[in-house]
Amino acid sequence: MRFLLQRVAFYLFTAWAAITLNFFIPRLVPGDPVQSLISRNQGRISADAVQSLRVLFGLDKNENVWEQYLDYWRQLFHGDLGLSFTFFPTPVSTVIGDSLPWTVGLVGITTIVSFLLGTALGVGAGWRRGSWIDGLLPATTFLSSIPYFWLGLVAIALFAGPGSFFPSSGGYEPGLVPAFDQYFIPSAIQHSILPAATILVSSMSGWILSMRNMMVTVSSEDYITVAHAKGLSERRVALSYAARNALLPNVSGFALSLGFIVGGTLLVEIVFSYPGLGYQLFQAVGAKDYPLMQGIFLIITISVLVANLLADVAYLLLDPRTRKS
Repeated sequence: MRFLLQRVAFYLFTAWAAITLNFFIPRLVPGDPVQSLISRNQGRISADAVQSLRVLFGLDKNENVWEQYLDYWRQLFHGDLGLSFTFFPTPVSTVIGDSLPWTVGLVGITTIVSFLLGTALGVGAGWRRGSWIDGLLPATTFLSSIPYFWLGLVAIALFAGPGSFFPSSGGYEPGLVPAFDQYFIPSAIQHSILPAATILVSSMSGWILSMRNMMVTVSSEDYITVAHAKGLSERRVALSYAARNALLPNVSGFALSLGFIVGGTLLVEIVFSYPGLGYQLFQAVGAKDYPLMQGIFLIITISVLVANLLADVAYLLLDPRTRKS
């Protein structure tokens, strides 16, 4: 319990530091978001309206940075993330709410599936060295070193194009209205196949490599030899003794992966013009959209911290030594 309380206190402090950086970093980016908004409206905004926009967005020069910082915290406690410059006057929470399901559906499912498949194959490859699974090692090494976005470009070049079943961009067929019906769901699945495949192939290879190497290391430990000497079955030794201990480093990696789900795989979403949070973040940076950048960074930060806290809880359950600290 002491260990868990210490970790919670650490994550609360980390959350404060991250939110503080989240406030200041966008304001260090050169450029004027209000002027960018005026340019998109071809200058058809009066001087009084410009000043009103600056006050509305918290960019009023009459208010110092400290007052803006305190206002930012007050808005957060009230669940107000502000208005998006890019999609003005749409609230940031609405933009994030529209994009989050796309990212969670694509990156979330592929991350979980790749972890489960990669870990299972890694256990087999590490425990049964020299088998056909272990023979996949050169291919997995090659695939894990390839960036997601490069695989995406290759997939588009090979499988997308006129008359192809696989669309090269977008999240669904133009003209459809997002809804849980027989028209939209098949279209959304069809558009997600290529980006999901690129993420799955590369990330699964990484899980196979890491789990295989840990299984090789753990299988030479003395407690594995003792387990064999006790006459325990091969399956029990592999899963209950070797795999359970070899899994610990992967748990941390998986927690980080879960945390970054909401950020999406930025370059993959850009390559496929997929309507997720990563693509929205790319647009927000280009438009100097402080509120949207801050909102997305905040969601990513909280997700990473919660995922790491869950990883610590998993450590408590998997490793008895942690409970003694």
